[in-house]
Amino acid sequence: MKALYWVGSPKKDLLEMPATVVDVVGYALYLAQSGLKHQQAKPLKGFGSAGVLEVVEDYDGNTYRAVYTVRFSNGVYVLHCFQKKSRKGIETSTQDKEMIEARLKLARRHSKGV
Repeated sequence: MKALYWVGSPKKDLLEMPATVVDVVGYALYLAQSGLKHQQAKPLKGFGSAGVLEVVEDYDGNTYRAVYTVRFSNGVYVLHCFQKKSRKGIETSTQDKEMIEARLKLARRHSKGV
């Protein structure tokens, strides 16, 4: 089982979401730690290969997302958990993408030091 690392505030952000969303994301992360992929986990566009994934869960008319990476051999890094605010289809906002990219860089640095 791989270690689970939280980069920034995603754990706090996840725990503020509805319990159903927390359950889905928690199970998806457990599967990722086990080397498996949740059926709702899909590669996040704009981040290259399938090493950066997002889990999307709809609840009570809202959409919630959790982004994590399995790119590093030492563990699974949770990069961002948020409620989708954009009204433009399924596109992830530029601000969210920039946060994910910055946290991915931190995860990369951490993975080299572990």
